[in-house]
Order: sequence, then C-alpha cells, then structure tokens
Amino acid sequence: MNDMANVPGSPAPPGSRRILAPDARITLAHGGGGKAMRDLIEDVFVAAFDNPLLAALEDQARFALADLAQHGDRVAFTTDSYVVDPLFFPGGDIGTLAVNGTVNDLAMSGARPLYLSCGMVLEEGLPIATLQRVAVSMRRAADAAGVQIVTGDTKVVERGAADQMFINTAGVGVIPTGVAIGAHRAQPGDAVLVNGTLGDHGAAILIARKQLALESDVQSDCAPLADLVVAMLHVCPDIHCLRDATRGGVATVLNEFVRRSHVGIRIREDAVPLRDDVKGACEILGLDPLYLANEGKLVAIVPVAFAQLVLQAMRAQPGGARAAIIGEVVAAPRDTVILHTGFGGERIVDMLVGEQLPRIC
Repeated sequence: MNDMANVPGSPAPPGSRRILAPDARITLAHGGGGKAMRDLIEDVFVAAFDNPLLAALEDQARFALADLAQHGDRVAFTTDSYVVDPLFFPGGDIGTLAVNGTVNDLAMSGARPLYLSCGMVLEEGLPIATLQRVAVSMRRAADAAGVQIVTGDTKVVERGAADQMFINTAGVGVIPTGVAIGAHRAQPGDAVLVNGTLGDHGAAILIARKQLALESDVQSDCAPLADLVVAMLHVCPDIHCLRDATRGGVATVLNEFVRRSHVGIRIREDAVPLRDDVKGACEILGLDPLYLANEGKLVAIVPVAFAQLVLQAMRAQPGGARAAIIGEVVAAPRDTVILHTGFGGERIVDMLVGEQLPRIC
C-alpha cells in the first residue's frame, strides 16, 4: 500500500511474524502514520497482496510501457467503491466484490485487466481478524482473475462514521488492437445475450440480511468475467456492446444501450434464465428480477450472424454455462426496452427509479 512510503522502517518478509493479536481491533492509531499503522500494513496488506510491484513500497506502482503495449494499443482505467452489508455472504464478501467488480468493469471494454489499487476506509473497532480475512479473500480473487494488487491506501475513521469497512479499487487494463466495444454501437437486428441466471447476487444479499425469510441455497454470482470475454471475442471480434449488470440489473443495462444507440430492444420473458428459488422469491416480494443486482453477469449485443457462435463460446466457459439469447435490437420504438411476457402481452421495461420495494398490498 502506498501508505508504506510514509511510515518508518522496512517491512519484514510477509508471514515472518505476527505483531497483531488475534483479538486486536482497529484503533485510530492504525491510521495515524506511525508504528501501529506500519504493523497493520505489514501484517495484513503486504502479507496478503505480496508481489514485485508492491514490494517497492513507493507512493505509486510503476509499469514499463513496453509491458503494457504487448497486450494492446489502448489503456483502460476504472474505479469503483464497495459498501455491502453483511461483509460476508453466501458466495463472496466485500473483498471479492471489490476485486471482481473492477476486473469486470475493465473486461467490458474487451481489456485484459492487469493491475488494481486498493483503498480501505476502516471503522474504529473493526476486528483485525475480519480485515485479514477480507485481504486474503481479495488476494485469492485477484489470483483467480489474473491481476495484481499493486498499490493502495488505508484510512481509519471514528467509531460509527462508517459501516465497518469501505473499499475502493481502481484498475488498469489494456485493450487489444481492433476491439471497439461501446454502448453506442447496438444496431437493429443484433442479438442480446446474457451469460447465466439473473438476480442471484441481489437475492443472496437479501437472504443474508434476513430480509428474505426463505430457506434457500442461493449464492452470489460474484466472479471475474475477463476470460469469458476473451472467449467471446475469439469467435466474434466485433462485439458491439458489453456491460456487467450490477446495480439496477439487466433492465438498467438495456436502457443504457437503447438510449446511447437510439434503438429499441425487445426481450422475451420466457428466454430470461432464472433460478427457481430466485424467481419464487421475486414473486413473493413483488420484485422484478430484471432489476436485481448481479456480480458475475454480463449483457452482450452482437451481430446476429455471430449470435450462436458467441452463445456456444459462452456456454463452454465456467461463467457461461446457462448463457442465453434473450432478445433482439430493433429500429423502433427508439430508446425503449419492451418485454414480451409469458402471458402473451408486452410491457415497457424502464429505468429503475429509486430502490425496488416489496409489494405491500
């Protein structure tokens, strides 16, 4: 973490010692720039994220331009912040969200994700064992995604000023030559695809919060999508649009596409892949799964001539076994998403306004 350039001493080799007691908690001293802060960084972050670029312990990570250029001709750069309650939930935790979310934002441009930063805002009183667990989870997620966490920062706020832990991650990747994915490129006749069941993350969080009193094994779909995108580009180098369907779900993504491309999209309710328990929970609570958050699902718009090839490539990947073609791009009505329902009717799928609320009458 770049904090290290501002504290005295050199770090001990990761794993060589443990200064922090098992029951230790974050104090304001851990953000003060002195020995307590140094010990926290060495025992938690350096131990978990250890890699050659981080090992320099400068205020920034340094890359050779030649190393970046071998992957493509443009740099992709993104950042996002993560707040979730509870910190740990079926299928993931705030650490996996922070890594995979930023990796996926890079991948949606077709970029190969390479490097991440990690900014931590910690609340006074947070168990350090919890922080260590999150850091180890982040390292595992980074390894699985093929990226390195190379720089970062730590801040401590007073008790009650944060919800235990907030994480910001920024990411750098490189876009291969010739790839030109953009939300403005949808064209009439294009096919609309998703890579699997929708709403799993949103349902898992509701269950973990005990807001959904159901017996279910729904797990978050939190996962990196870069390898899936590589497989898709291999069979269709001219993917028109890609977006991961996080907050606001697939409905929000589709609306962003139609408004940027000035086209319409028609999707079929019976083609949308859903887990039975997620579908059932949505029916009970009056929620629309098209608006539920996902953390390992993407929406792709591709030329119809490549739709089946892309579908097969997606289904051959671990993150795309239940991929489906759910609709098509049309010329009119412009700037509108229309759902063909299972009852033979139609309805407009608009942008989400505020939060979804359970049906109360």
